[in-house]
Amino acid sequence: MAFDGLAIYALTYEFKEKLIGGRIDKIHQPERDEITMTVRCFKENYKLLLCANPSFPRVHFTDINKDNPSSPPMFCMLLRKHIQGGKIVDVCQDDFERIVKFKIESYDELGDLSIKTLIIEIMGKHSNIILTNQEGKIIDSIFHVDLTISSIRQVMPGLMYENPPSQGKTNILNLNENEIKEKFAYNETPLSKQIMDNFMGISPILAREIVFNATGDENKYGTDENATNLVAKECFKFASTIKENDFKYIILFDDEKYREFCMIDISQYGNSLKKEYFDSANECVNQFYLKKANRESIKQKTSDLTKIVSTNLERCLRKRQLEEEILEKSKKREIYKIKGDLITANIYRIEKGASFIEAENFYNNNEIIKITLQTDLSPSKNAQKYYAKYNKAKTAEEETIKQKELNEKEIEYLNSVLEALSNVETKDDIMQIRDELTDEGYLKKRQKLKKKDSAPKPNLFISSDGFEIYAGKNNKQNDYVTLKLARSTDIWFHTKDIHGSHVIVKTNGKDVPDTTLTQAAMIAAYYSKGKNGSNINVDYTFIKNVRKPSGAKPGMVIYDNNKTCVVTPDENLIEKLKKMP
Repeated sequence: MAFDGLAIYALTYEFKEKLIGGRIDKIHQPERDEITMTVRCFKENYKLLLCANPSFPRVHFTDINKDNPSSPPMFCMLLRKHIQGGKIVDVCQDDFERIVKFKIESYDELGDLSIKTLIIEIMGKHSNIILTNQEGKIIDSIFHVDLTISSIRQVMPGLMYENPPSQGKTNILNLNENEIKEKFAYNETPLSKQIMDNFMGISPILAREIVFNATGDENKYGTDENATNLVAKECFKFASTIKENDFKYIILFDDEKYREFCMIDISQYGNSLKKEYFDSANECVNQFYLKKANRESIKQKTSDLTKIVSTNLERCLRKRQLEEEILEKSKKREIYKIKGDLITANIYRIEKGASFIEAENFYNNNEIIKITLQTDLSPSKNAQKYYAKYNKAKTAEEETIKQKELNEKEIEYLNSVLEALSNVETKDDIMQIRDELTDEGYLKKRQKLKKKDSAPKPNLFISSDGFEIYAGKNNKQNDYVTLKLARSTDIWFHTKDIHGSHVIVKTNGKDVPDTTLTQAAMIAAYYSKGKNGSNINVDYTFIKNVRKPSGAKPGMVIYDNNKTCVVTPDENLIEKLKKMP
């Protein structure tokens, strides 16, 4: 992902146009590493996101609404104290680095007007959001960096702010063509690597594109003198284009997902990746991270639950293996009864202290069978011993069958929870699954539980024919959708033999067109383990044919009188049908 100096340059250019002169109305901290600010400028409201998440650090306008904590974190309260109500007087990028500084005019504690600077450093795992005063002293930061974390540069309240080390790189925008050419060496180092090593804020995709545009081959080396000279010229051309603010905002994607974004056109991939163009840098970046960052954030928040469920699932799978071994052994129990019977039938001819007996097996065409005897036991005691082994194996089989049935239900349930965890979209979804696992005994009860919602909030879709379609996102929502929200005439959908969501079409007593039935089946397939597959079997039937067995775990139902259709999920169509809360 190319959140490089070029992306920051293009975004900063737009920030200057939209934000300078604007007032900061609201500040929130929905995540530990995120700040959102609502800025009002020329009767327009802009929601600015500053994110220092190590996986997806970024800064851009956003239209995503997240739930904010009931009590704002300390850093959020500090920002409200110092810059809420302040006016943005400048936005700048540090050289061509991944650093944006927002200069904000606001009143200090003494009532005097001063300039404070809100800085976001987009540096991977070292990303940070920092507030400094007029003298450049750090007021606070979203992450503190002391000597135990870095001996090179500390970020702590009271210290003077220092830019991150430049690593000896140069701002390509400040060089002429000859100065750029002097940075290259005629050696075996790839030219794309030389570009990244010499110039600030150049990402791998951008460096490869410069080499590709110059030579037609992004893998050229410095040993090719002609290629090196061409690349130096292309670097100067690139810098000139950027200084003229001549951008192309694109996202590169394949059939599966977004792969890259960039602020210039990209040709190096040929036809292997598709392109989507946007009207602005902010729109491009916001669209790229719309799902990617949210999924990563959700993944981090559900990691503890996923680990607990996976650990319990592994335990159940080990138990299943042991149960199958016991059942396999129990199949041989009949031989113990046969041996006991044959000893009893031949007890008159067994000498005391004999170690074995050979007898005709009247259960198998009088075939001769050799039976081992325990020399210190009488013949009748030896028979009783074989009968005891038979009874023990029979009892073990009966008990194991019961336990295996319960274990299979638990495996099915835990798999359904894992599938639900892969589909969560909000904090409420996570909380519902956490509460469910607590109720089922997988988590310890907490002393202070969040007040539960009066009713779950399943996903709502409107079919192209105007019918409401509901899909549960976890087992509690599945129970709610199927057992409470649905009426007997509504139609219920679920993937066949695959864990997934319960989906219903609210018929309101009307005939449902095939288009709506197909779309509901696609939604059921999409919110299941088969979402990335094709030709998924989906069962559907009227709600009156769906029942929950007594004592069944959340989300577990049985059904009959169903039909089956085959569909392939279409994510784009499903997103269009989805009604946002």
